[in-house]
Amino acid sequence: MGKSELWRRYAVKDGKMERKLINCPRCGQGYFMADHGDRYACGKCGYTQFK
Repeated sequence: MGKSELWRRYAVKDGKMERKLINCPRCGQGYFMADHGDRYACGKCGYTQFK
């Protein structure tokens, strides 16, 4: 991931940084799950969570 892609994962709200995506419950903080419309998926461990 390049520096230019980092802004897609965070948003600034009321002067605080907020995550846009959820973290993987298996891998922990810092590992984001991809949003595939009907599900979230972790690219590291393969954990899938349906919406």
